[in-house]
Amino acid sequence: MQERARESDHTDLSREALQARGRAVALLALLPAFLAAGCAPAPEQQEVLALSFGHVGAPGSLFALSAEEFAARVNARLEGEAEVLVYGSSQLGGDDVLLNKLRLGTVDMALPSSIMSSRIPEFGIFEMPYLVRDRRHMARIEEEVIWPVLAPLAEDHGYRILGVWENGYRHVTNNLRPVRAPEDLAGLKLRTPRGTWRVKLFQNYGANPVPMAFSEVLIALRTGVVDGQENPLAQIHASKLNEVQQYLSLTEHVYTPAYVTVSPEHWPDIPEHVRAVVEEEARVLRDFVYETARRLDRELLVTLADTEISVNWANGDAFERASQPIYDEFTTSVELGQELVDRALRVAGSE
Repeated sequence: MQERARESDHTDLSREALQARGRAVALLALLPAFLAAGCAPAPEQQEVLALSFGHVGAPGSLFALSAEEFAARVNARLEGEAEVLVYGSSQLGGDDVLLNKLRLGTVDMALPSSIMSSRIPEFGIFEMPYLVRDRRHMARIEEEVIWPVLAPLAEDHGYRILGVWENGYRHVTNNLRPVRAPEDLAGLKLRTPRGTWRVKLFQNYGANPVPMAFSEVLIALRTGVVDGQENPLAQIHASKLNEVQQYLSLTEHVYTPAYVTVSPEHWPDIPEHVRAVVEEEARVLRDFVYETARRLDRELLVTLADTEISVNWANGDAFERASQPIYDEFTTSVELGQELVDRALRVAGSE
């Protein structure tokens, strides 16, 4: 009886094992049906392409406002596909570093301005004092000078321009005296961008120009390394330069564009559809940039006049008369200099 009981237990265990095996086989047989019904693991979400955009402007500057609006427009159109990430305040380096990083492919886009004249001599056209009468004139210069002449030259030097924005009309600040005429600049240690022609310009006016990166300006002014600097109102206010300067002289000596720039070597690596959207938005943003620049010029003049800095208008006619030697040198020493000046002046009164 005991042997039969053990035999019966053994038989029951074998039956249970067989039943379990059968259930496993049945489940395996059903697996293709489950997969076909959509029970397969979900594929990983497609990674969004990040496009870095570096500039030197402080928060609230025209550079910052323009770049942020540009990124918002591009990102809305390319949501889930690509995203422009803006890095202002020289987070990715000053203009020199940014242009080098473009060529290396470690930054996707940059917004250089005056520095272009030190890389490509013909860009010195925008270092010529009082050349650009107003923004309507600048728009015509863009069509007559930048796209047909300067943009191809930039491409030859390793930079592709996607759009032309603005840095703005520049003014002088300092801690020694109001600047009303060129002779008031005599001996003034004045920070300038690292652009060849800006240095020449202020040497011609009698100042002692000190080229340095924009990120170093505030400390240089605070410590007395330089007496003053020159920038558009938007840069002066956003970077709080007025807090370490006694005098703001409205000279409007130079209008400087800014260029949305990429590398012609690395830019084609970006998907074509993404490039098309970025390039379109870079061009059409100009109207927003101009409108914002006009508003800032009006508002910041009032804002700065209400601070402790002393504001005065300079004698533009005196500065313009003193600027002729710069034009003479540019038109004789730069291969296309005379042609570029002639083109820009020809469209000054065009409608």
